[in-house]
Amino acid sequence: MKYLLKGAYHYDKAGFTKRNILIEGKKVFYINNVSDDINEDALGEYLPIDLTNKYILPGLCDVHVHFRQPGFSYKETIYSGSRAAAAGGFTTVCAMPNLNPVPDCLDNLKEEIEIIERDSIIKTIPYGSITKGQMGRELSDMEHLAPYVIGFSDDGRDVADGELMEKAMEKAKKLGKIIAAHCEDEVMSAGGVAHEGAFARANGLKGISSLSEYSRVLRDIELAEKTGCSYHVCHVSTKESVKAIKKAKARGVDITCETAPHYLILSDEALTNEAKYKMKPPIRSESDRLALLEGLAEGVIDMIATDHAPHSASEKAGGFAESAFGVVGLEVAFSACYTHLVKTGIIPLKKLVRLMSVNPVKRFSLPSGYADFSVFDLDDTFIVNPDNFISLGASTPFEGEKLFGKCLLTIREGKIVYRNI
Repeated sequence: MKYLLKGAYHYDKAGFTKRNILIEGKKVFYINNVSDDINEDALGEYLPIDLTNKYILPGLCDVHVHFRQPGFSYKETIYSGSRAAAAGGFTTVCAMPNLNPVPDCLDNLKEEIEIIERDSIIKTIPYGSITKGQMGRELSDMEHLAPYVIGFSDDGRDVADGELMEKAMEKAKKLGKIIAAHCEDEVMSAGGVAHEGAFARANGLKGISSLSEYSRVLRDIELAEKTGCSYHVCHVSTKESVKAIKKAKARGVDITCETAPHYLILSDEALTNEAKYKMKPPIRSESDRLALLEGLAEGVIDMIATDHAPHSASEKAGGFAESAFGVVGLEVAFSACYTHLVKTGIIPLKKLVRLMSVNPVKRFSLPSGYADFSVFDLDDTFIVNPDNFISLGASTPFEGEKLFGKCLLTIREGKIVYRNI
């Protein structure tokens, strides 16, 4: 099937140009400015889709999602998660390894890959774990996993043993793979549920210090510099982490980092005692949020990832103190960032596209079909209602918000995988 996308603003390196785009199969083979005539007879049979004044973006890419399968399919499945991703404009995602079985050897990984090949409607690429069982005691079978994974991570768990992390980085360097680290000193954060600040104190909650994150960032930077490993910091949330990463980049360390929409948009001043605000790392102070925004502007923070982490309703029913850590994000991430960051003038739309598509694809050397697009109506609004989510998870800090930027189409390798038009 050929699709002619008509009249939309199409992203390119220079910005946005109003174009007609013809897609056939996995390739785009015809692009022209709308002022040019279209020789429709030469096109053969095609389906026209009127996208006048809409925006065609390169397919969004999220390097940090939890699809929970195998092992925890009551929280999310690759089937539901990939469809939620498509509904948010994502054509490529990278799935974290906190699964059962943990993808720490090829046999375990094959179980996940088989489900992906059967059920995912977008490109879903797994991580391998850094350590066996994510227990932090012994390295996974990194050599045999490497051809099939995007990188190595123990996300959700800390690799506390510095010597073991150094060995992991040395192996990853030889294998040409990224180490993506969950930076948390779990001894420091043990028992904590919220940022160690005014909100935690006012509600009698045990705090999680900023030091529990940035102390591990500092350790890993030193190891990455020593080994020459390509190193990526997951879900950065503190001003001290931003400062450390900025200094490391200035020294030439091969380091990138991500943050999530909720850390850029919310601070602990805005929280209520509801489970939809509970995630790890926690939403931090206003000074941390402002430092993250500055890091975006300066290029210290390379990309925005959702850390999409669904749980069952019962696991999120215990209020802030007793509920599981984690919120969902795929279906509203772009719209939340567009509403709060672009429409407010903090960053231009072109920058948001780089943060949510171009930069992650480049850093992780991700395959990206030429005909991977997401189409948004940036003037259309919607109210975030978790009851309408495709994801099995329903806990989002943006519940009830009015957001701009409705996803209309997601196209993966020339195939429409989501349509709302």
